Amino acid sequence: MNFLIKLSDRLGVLRSDIDYHIVRASMVLIFLFFGYQKWFDYEALALVPYISNGPLISWMYPVFGVRGACVFLGISEWTFGALIFIGFWNKPAGVLGALGGLASFVCTTTIIPFMPDGWAASAGGFPAMTERVAFLMKDFVLLAVSFYLLKQDLLRLSLSNDQRGDEVLSDTVRRTA
Repeated sequence: MNFLIKLSDRLGVLRSDIDYHIVRASMVLIFLFFGYQKWFDYEALALVPYISNGPLISWMYPVFGVRGACVFLGISEWTFGALIFIGFWNKPAGVLGALGGLASFVCTTTIIPFMPDGWAASAGGFPAMTERVAFLMKDFVLLAVSFYLLKQDLLRLSLSNDQRGDEVLSDTVRRTA
């Protein structure tokens, strides 16, 4: 274990932001590919049991219809992914993308208790999730990742604002001296 720690330290992994950048890039890819799926009829039909039973998203079918709701989700996912991507260079855009991710994954995780036949009768006395609920379980991790990106971008914005404030203060001090 010590060898791995020393090697990671030598390579700079422990002092770099590589984890933050990998997590950000992963979210961009997830939103890109999940958004891409929404343009096809097979995905619109596959989402019917999810959207129909989502307490926060079931309103989309009466408003947009089945295809329109799917397109709305695709556009939203591409928008959030684009904002997260732009967040590599522009932290306010990253904050907006992370907030979009939070909203998206709160909406999907709240479907879990309302999914009909989402849980098998029993697996040794404990309810076992079916594939529909299992598909949604990944969204808990994506919700946590969205929160992580939001926290990191807000922290980086805060630090950059503090540095700007320090620069303005030192300029003022120099001018008055």
